Amino acid sequence: MSETIEKNILGSAPIPKLLTSFAWPAIIAMVANALYNVVDQIFIGNAVGYQGITAATVTFPIVTIGIAVSGLIGIGASAFAAILLGQGKQQAAEEVLNTQTAAGAAIGLVLLCLGIFFLEPMLRLFGATEATMQYCKDLGGVYIIGMPVTMLMIGWSNMARTDGAPKLAMKALLTGVLLNCLLDPTMIFLFGWGVLGAGIATVVGQVVSTLILLRYFLRHSKLKFHRSSLLHPRLDLLKKSLAIGASSCLVQVSGTVMQIIMNNSLLYYGNLSTVGGDAAIGAMGIVMKVNMIFISISIGIGIGAGPIIGFNTGARRYDRVYDTYVLAVRYALLVTTLGWIACEFFPYQLLHFFGSSDAPMFLDFAADAMRIFMGGVFLAGFQIISTSYFQATGQAVKASLLSMLRQFFLIVPLTLVMPLFFGLYGILYAGLLADFLTTLIAALFIFKEITNLKKRTI
Repeated sequence: MSETIEKNILGSAPIPKLLTSFAWPAIIAMVANALYNVVDQIFIGNAVGYQGITAATVTFPIVTIGIAVSGLIGIGASAFAAILLGQGKQQAAEEVLNTQTAAGAAIGLVLLCLGIFFLEPMLRLFGATEATMQYCKDLGGVYIIGMPVTMLMIGWSNMARTDGAPKLAMKALLTGVLLNCLLDPTMIFLFGWGVLGAGIATVVGQVVSTLILLRYFLRHSKLKFHRSSLLHPRLDLLKKSLAIGASSCLVQVSGTVMQIIMNNSLLYYGNLSTVGGDAAIGAMGIVMKVNMIFISISIGIGIGAGPIIGFNTGARRYDRVYDTYVLAVRYALLVTTLGWIACEFFPYQLLHFFGSSDAPMFLDFAADAMRIFMGGVFLAGFQIISTSYFQATGQAVKASLLSMLRQFFLIVPLTLVMPLFFGLYGILYAGLLADFLTTLIAALFIFKEITNLKKRTI
């Protein structure tokens, strides 16, 4: 086992070089995944106007549900496989890959069937109105049809990183995004398909990414598919993967709940103001998409650090675990601080990428939302890396609690309470306050852990 650890770069390569090599592909992959929705919204905003942007915002919970379930299985399985590889258990890691693949495909089909059957009531719950319903149906219906592909794509991309191929995962996702960027203007403007064309372009890009990943696992991966394991997945390994991946799932689930509550709050209080409900939802949708870019970079750093932390935890090399965590926090804080500067000082420049608005006060409210709601985004890097640390070390309960803190336990009640005193702008202040409170509580979570790591390295 000791010889296996020494041969694996996760246990021997210098931490700065190792984290950089793993983080950059993960960052590009995460940003690429985020760009699926950002690019769609940019083209939709320029082609349709603010109602199209609102439709993209209303249907976004469908996307986050897919990411939540795929993260529950895929990210959990990849983290579990990294720990097993660190312990020298190659065969068990392969069983995890096969179990993750079978479960992801099956659950994706179930979500597809449920989504199609309950499409319209689901969209109304998410904040669709009569003015935006058809746009929402066009976009949301295509997203649901692509759900099985989303499950496999996210699961395999994470497993490829654990297998030591982060650049392949990056290449696969980036290829899909570039194809989406090419197909969006073609289908939206040339074919005249509007928001439906944007949805089709997204799913086609995801299919291509998934095929690239499938080719890798069939031809080049050290982790192999086995027909018997695919047909008879091991429930014990699935259970352990789900426990580890629960934090990633809960982040997305809580984010989905937050989005639904926020959409309905924006609709209600927006209609009581001069902004208008649909316009308020669309404006916040742009803010959330811009936020997604900076957050995705930090998540990519956390994903890149995950296999390093997981492997060295399994190998009991706690000095390398500590060094990886500290360096990852520094990188993530730098990114989120730059994001904060962009949102505070250049909001109109960012907003103009999404097209001009035909709704009164739309851009002014969107700029205010960007400055206020994103006022604490510079702290997000620390929160994300701390959550990734607990997930990578198999501490599912801590990771899950920390994951849900901002999105569910803080923003949801604050979004419901603060508008009672501040109206529409109370929703914006809820995001700002939640960031500061989350950072304070996350610091209490991680302080004891880091102190123990220092003691173990002595």
